[in-house]
Amino acid sequence: MGNSFGNLFRISTWGESHGGGIGVVIDGCPPLVPIDEQEIQRDLDRRRPGQSVITTQRKEADAVRIVSGIWQGKSTGTPIAMLVENTDARPQAYDAFQDAFRPSHADFAYQSKYGIRNHEGGGRSSARETIGRVAAGSIAKQVLRQIAAVEIRAYVSRIHTIAIPEPFGIPFPSLEQVEANIVRCPDPEAASQMIDRIKEARGEGDSVGGVISCRIRGIPAGLGVPVFDRFEADLAKAMLSIPATKGFEIGSGFSAPLLKGSEHNDLPFRDESGHIRTRTNRSGGVQGGITNGEEVFFQVAFKPTATILKLQETVDKSGNPVTLEGKGRHDPCVVPRAVVIVEAMSALVCIDHWMRQVAQNGILPPKGNA
Repeated sequence: MGNSFGNLFRISTWGESHGGGIGVVIDGCPPLVPIDEQEIQRDLDRRRPGQSVITTQRKEADAVRIVSGIWQGKSTGTPIAMLVENTDARPQAYDAFQDAFRPSHADFAYQSKYGIRNHEGGGRSSARETIGRVAAGSIAKQVLRQIAAVEIRAYVSRIHTIAIPEPFGIPFPSLEQVEANIVRCPDPEAASQMIDRIKEARGEGDSVGGVISCRIRGIPAGLGVPVFDRFEADLAKAMLSIPATKGFEIGSGFSAPLLKGSEHNDLPFRDESGHIRTRTNRSGGVQGGITNGEEVFFQVAFKPTATILKLQETVDKSGNPVTLEGKGRHDPCVVPRAVVIVEAMSALVCIDHWMRQVAQNGILPPKGNA
């Protein structure tokens, strides 16, 4: 019922923002993979609330507890279950929203679908659900490192009107460069302006959105399929399943219609090591739904946080007009905390497609000269 993602490396998340906790079950993780629990926690720390002055001030340690599937530091091949308990929930902050629909939230759509709605923080539509994705994605990244030198790096490239001029023109950033500031932008000058813009919006009781750029290198040619389960199609689904996302583009994206075919085509050549490469990479590392061995790069757009501390007009369940003012603890901009979520979902797509490639084609000798 929409709570699972992936095929061979499959995750199912559960839990709600103001319930007892959030969890995930991974089914299909290969056995004997060394799993570093501290690395999982580090990724969760990058997502957790209360980490800086530009995030929600909800105080959660988001301490992960591995319940099953890992023994003596290695995966056992059985389902991996992980749990993070909620320790600073304040459901009473949402009492005013019990019968009224918050503007631009999932409240009305949720009520229309199920006929029942947990108004305390949005239920399953809360971004706190992504704890399970980040924990699972951290394990996926560790599996990827066992089979190849795959690096996944996401970073903030835009907040409101402030942007890195060429988000993919900069060298592949290190994790240290991304984590060097609280907005997670590897351009220090732009980062300083972005932080000021978020603080300004918070001071006005408002919010802002932004863009996360993501790059994946070390992915081999051959992952993905030509029709429905195209690599970039699964990436798009993964990214647009993250709360607050409004757009996805890969490679040249929406700038492609501005070029002619002679300008846009990535011309192939054979490099010194004998591999087929492309001189440019406007395809973003994917052609015909299948990776071509070049760096995969894409961008994800996030809307401004829907909860703002301003009076807004809405209606209640009976259609009567009411006025609401946002309460509780909310991010004036969700983008900095979403960086690790984008990385996690990228890793889940990569490992699942890699396992599918091996399952279908790995039993026969490789063909071709790529």
